[in-house]
Amino acid sequence: MTLTLPDAGSVSQFFKGHGTQNDFVLLYDPAATVDLTVDAVAALCDRQRGIGADGLLRVARAGELVARGVLDAHPDDVAPEDWFMDYRNADGSIAEMCGNGVRVFAHFCRAAGLVDFDVFTVGSRAGGRVVTVHSFDDSQAEVSVEMGPARVGEQSSALIDGIEYTGVVVDVGNPHLAAVVDGLTVDDLAGLDFSRGADIDTVVFPHGANVEVLTPPVAEGEIFSAAMRVIERGVGETRSCGTGLVAAGAAALRSIGQMTGELRLTVPGGQVTVHIADAGATLRGPSRLVARGTLIDGWERG
Repeated sequence: MTLTLPDAGSVSQFFKGHGTQNDFVLLYDPAATVDLTVDAVAALCDRQRGIGADGLLRVARAGELVARGVLDAHPDDVAPEDWFMDYRNADGSIAEMCGNGVRVFAHFCRAAGLVDFDVFTVGSRAGGRVVTVHSFDDSQAEVSVEMGPARVGEQSSALIDGIEYTGVVVDVGNPHLAAVVDGLTVDDLAGLDFSRGADIDTVVFPHGANVEVLTPPVAEGEIFSAAMRVIERGVGETRSCGTGLVAAGAAALRSIGQMTGELRLTVPGGQVTVHIADAGATLRGPSRLVARGTLIDGWERG
C-alpha cells in the first residue's frame, strides 16, 4: 500500500510518527507554502492544546524552501529536488538535525511514494543525510541514517537536579554534552530526576545544547551496550534523541579508549544501534507512522 497524500500546502492535514518514541508531527508541504510561525509550531506540538509532539517535520523540496526564503541556500550536498526535513523543536525554534526525525521522515517519503528507491538523500540544515530504508510498510520501517562525523571536543558540565555531570562536547550537526558516569547503573539512571531540565555553560553552548547522561559501556562480544537518557534543548526530556544517541556513542567509546566501534544503546523509548567509524557515524533503528488527521479550522486562535 501507499500512504495517500493530502493536497500540497494544506496545513489542515497532518501525520504523526515516532522513532523509539521520539515523536513528531509531519506536514506535507512540497512547495513550502505553509507559514510555520513559532507560535503555530509550539501550539501543534503542545500535548494539552495541540496534537502533541517532540517536534515538527515539514516535508518540502529543498529548492522550494530556498525560493520561499525559509532557507538562505540549500547545503552543497543537497540538490534542489531533494526532500528536505525542515525540523522545528517543540517550542517552535529551528534545529539543525534530528536522527530519529530523519528515520521517520525517510519512512514517510518511502511509504508515501515520494521516492521509489531504498537509498536516497534527505536534506537537513546540517547537510545531506544518506538514508537506507531496509524494510517498510505504511506503519513500520527499519532505517539507517549516515549521520556524518561525531566531532568530540572539550570537556564541559551540566547541572541537573543539583548534581553536576561532567562530559564531552560533541558536534553531530547540532551541539551536545554527553556524560558517561562511572558506576551508574541502569536502575540508577532510571531514578534520576530530569524534570527541571539542565543548566549548561552558555559560553561553551551559546545556542543551547542537548544533554545526554549514560551508563558506562559494557562489552557484549564484538559490540558494546549502554543505557542513556536525554534532555533536548527547546523540549525537555524526550524518550529518545537520534543525534544524542550518536553523541553518546562517541563519548562512550572515548571513555574506554576507542575512537571507533559499534554500540547497542537503550533509551526509554526503545533500542538502536550506533556505528562510529573514521568516515562518520551510522544510526540504525525503527520508525513508526501511527496516525493521520485533520485540524479544525480556527484551531490556532487563542
